Amino acid sequence: MKIGLTGGIATGKSTVAAMLVERGALLVDADQVAREVVMPGEPALEAVASLFGQAVIHTDGTLDRKALGGIVFNNSELLAQLESILHPAIRGRMQLRIRQYEEQHPRQLVVADIPLLYETGQEGLYDGVMVVYVPQQLQLERLMERNGLQEQEAQRRIGLQMDIEQKRSRADWVIDNSGSLETTRRQVDDFWKSKDLP
Repeated sequence: MKIGLTGGIATGKSTVAAMLVERGALLVDADQVAREVVMPGEPALEAVASLFGQAVIHTDGTLDRKALGGIVFNNSELLAQLESILHPAIRGRMQLRIRQYEEQHPRQLVVADIPLLYETGQEGLYDGVMVVYVPQQLQLERLMERNGLQEQEAQRRIGLQMDIEQKRSRADWVIDNSGSLETTRRQVDDFWKSKDLP
């Protein structure tokens, strides 16, 4: 069985992912794969360099994320071009890793941790989607505290993603992470038992 795991920024997705891994799930993390596909020698990095020039490449051949961010984040057209290079590379590598896990460990749960799963239309690739949920006000407070942000900037970042209530309504399983860690852990346990996982 393979599931997509998503949520909003600062809802505790990584915490729930770690709890699933503790129970024996195999994790494929989109953020980690996103870093892998832009390593020196990777086709995606070469495509990024040919589009944006050597200004986005450090002298050691690695991607200069800060320079790239400075170019694309105020230019939606360039950001779309960057995403057209990175998203297929990330998705392709994730699907390959998921297939390998399914072949090598057919009885184990495979979890794909994808922050923008709904936003990028990937829900159909999985047997179901688990959303890690907290109410938006708590999400805002946690993000401000975690990243040391002013309210306006935190609101802006939350606004870049699909509304958490919308994600919750589309989910196959919801883990409400607004209480204690123990309460979250119990919900993960209940999910695990309901699926009769090894």
